[in-house]
Amino acid sequence: MTERNSTRTEKKVWFITGAGRGLGTDIAKAALAAGHAVVATGRNPEKVTQAVGENDDLLAVKLDVTDPADAAAAIKAAVDRFGRIDVLVNNAGNFYAGFFEEITPQDFRTQIETTMFGPMNVTRAALPVLRAQRSGLLVTISSTAGIVGGEFLTAYAASKFGVEGWAESLAPEVAPFGIRSMIVEPGFFRTELLTPESTSYADSTIEDYTERTEQTVTAWKGMNGLQGGDPAKLAEALIQLAELEAPPLRFAAGADAVAAFETRAKALQEQADAHRELSSNLAHDDA
Repeated sequence: MTERNSTRTEKKVWFITGAGRGLGTDIAKAALAAGHAVVATGRNPEKVTQAVGENDDLLAVKLDVTDPADAAAAIKAAVDRFGRIDVLVNNAGNFYAGFFEEITPQDFRTQIETTMFGPMNVTRAALPVLRAQRSGLLVTISSTAGIVGGEFLTAYAASKFGVEGWAESLAPEVAPFGIRSMIVEPGFFRTELLTPESTSYADSTIEDYTERTEQTVTAWKGMNGLQGGDPAKLAEALIQLAELEAPPLRFAAGADAVAAFETRAKALQEQADAHRELSSNLAHDDA
């Protein structure tokens, strides 16, 4: 048996946020099936246990990711039970959709609090544990909306662009302590993101946007449950990637995500080339 294969048999402790439904539940189940211990968190621990299923290696913990005190308590509970944390998966999230002018300032802030500051709160609580271990993997579940923005996505994309900038910048800060990082950008997966429990649509209050709002909401509601991506397969992929000695900084999850990466890369190259001479001649004359 090779060293790499033997590594795959080692039992690790996975700490997963937003594990009460959707992708978080699938990741928790996949980690348990692979023989790992799992700390599965959510606002209601009983619902987490119901979703994931009873298991001796499962600890369900209350966690509102917007509350730093909750994050600290959940990390402590994980260490008290299992002694360490090997993989931290920042997955919890929600979705405030709508045109920028129609999303209330409070809803915009709530989006940022959950999907950007939420991962920061949990990671800040976990880093002392990971540094002391001199090991660990930080997994940030982002979105293709963190690579390519679009209309009706201003709040969500802002939070995902922000969390990606934070995670990418954090990676070299903690790498000297043996802590690895991976940002995951799923495309459209058949999760619960587009369900009423996860998605809030801004009230249509401005006539100029009314027709486009109706068209977009109708299309997205019609897509719910028909997305091409299989979250169980994504969960299995994450288990595999977590075993790599050098996980990718970014993982395009789904064929549509790969296409988004390629489109973005091409667009950036075209934008760099469009005014290359003007861009390259902005230095002081004595430089």
